Amino acid sequence: MIIFQKLIDYVKGSRLEMKQVTWPTRAETTRYTILVIAISIAVALFLGVLDFAFTSILEILL
Repeated sequence: MIIFQKLIDYVKGSRLEMKQVTWPTRAETTRYTILVIAISIAVALFLGVLDFAFTSILEILL
């Protein structure tokens, strides 16, 4: 019975905490999603260019 009471207390506490959360608006979520995608693409391109450069340099040296 103690385990069930602890579980119930946990769920009640979690619900109270979730009510205090400031959730982002749809516009903020969209903006942040686009930002994450753009940064991911930029980092991928940067690493791709570095990979190509180092591969080319190694082929010349070897």
